Amino acid sequence: MTIPHPHQPSLFSVELRTARWADLVEWYRDVLGLKVLLRVVDDQYALLDAGDTRLAIMGRAAPGEPSGRWSLGFETPDLDAAYGRLAAAATTPPRWHPEGFRELIAIDPDGNRLRLFSWAPNDHG
Repeated sequence: MTIPHPHQPSLFSVELRTARWADLVEWYRDVLGLKVLLRVVDDQYALLDAGDTRLAIMGRAAPGEPSGRWSLGFETPDLDAAYGRLAAAATTPPRWHPEGFRELIAIDPDGNRLRLFSWAPNDHG
């Protein structure tokens, strides 16, 4: 049994660094459908609403390479609609996962991996 730590941190945001700041902000807003909460053009910083947490997109001259060690996971109520918006970026069409949810894998304009999923209709509703 794990006892909660009284000072357990809460994930505020995931920070994504990019040399293509404006393009990535636009893509996550228009294609993925995230709401921009804050945009500071001079600092190349944007904070987007991603449900219980946020996605911070930060402009950097040398952001580093995308990593295969992690992906951004997004739950969506309508995976087919998301696939329609992401068709050019999706590497897999929606498919059933053995654990009872549908998922698709997509790649953002910087090469970062995203996993979008939705639960089976009788699991959450």
